[in-house]
Amino acid sequence: MLPIYNHKNFKKQFKRLPKKIQNKFGEKLEIFLTDSYSIELNNHSLSGKWSEYRSIDITGDIRAIYKIENNCYHFRAIGTHNQLYSK
Repeated sequence: MLPIYNHKNFKKQFKRLPKKIQNKFGEKLEIFLTDSYSIELNNHSLSGKWSEYRSIDITGDIRAIYKIENNCYHFRAIGTHNQLYSK
């Protein structure tokens, strides 16, 4: 299992999320660490400004964006689809 690094922006965004969503992230992270391509996560590559990253679903609208770098999962951002992709 690769170690996890949470970027400072990810940490800031995560703190603003409701506790229920934070808990859901924990549940999805457990699945991710067991099987990062589980159908439940809808793990997919991104394009545009996020072209080096991948996204996993946390809830219907909440996404977590990450990439693998230096043998480590780097979580970069978390938020709604609109918050992450419309800027």
